[in-house]
Amino acid sequence: QVATDFTEGQYGILALGGGYLHWGHFEMIRLTIGRSIDPKSMFAVWRVPAPYKPVTRKSLGHRMGGGKGPVDRFVTAVKSGRLVVEVGGRCEFGEVRPFLARVAQKLPFPAVPVSRESLQEMRREEEEKRLGNQNPWTFERVVASNMLGMRKYLSPYDLQLKGRYWGKFFLKHRV
Repeated sequence: QVATDFTEGQYGILALGGGYLHWGHFEMIRLTIGRSIDPKSMFAVWRVPAPYKPVTRKSLGHRMGGGKGPVDRFVTAVKSGRLVVEVGGRCEFGEVRPFLARVAQKLPFPAVPVSRESLQEMRREEEEKRLGNQNPWTFERVVASNMLGMRKYLSPYDLQLKGRYWGKFFLKHRV
């Protein structure tokens, strides 16, 4: 995946689920972080591209039919596990956590403020949970054995992502 690790900053916002960001979300992030950081000692870096995906919508009061509607807005798709923004400079996590938490709460998908250390800790715990799993009925084993004809109901994405997603929701408790 893209933008899953820090490049320049020490702190950031990690997306725990997928969703779309439109211009209002970008403005909210820009204004909240811009008001909160000290520009002499801190900096912020975008880790998501500008809105690029067109979303169409028929105007209000139009009858059905007549083809696809015009472009209503542009959005940026964000996948689970991606960093949205990075903050760095001469600062501590206690200073930046409150405004990063405010931004993360307003995003249209679940997100949390993280530091380099907390991100490494999350990944280490996830790997430890995967390796220490004593349940023999893992998703990979059930699908590889085609138990109860499972493959008939699974998409290629389910096989690739090992059943960690249900629709747009990330199931963090799944091993």
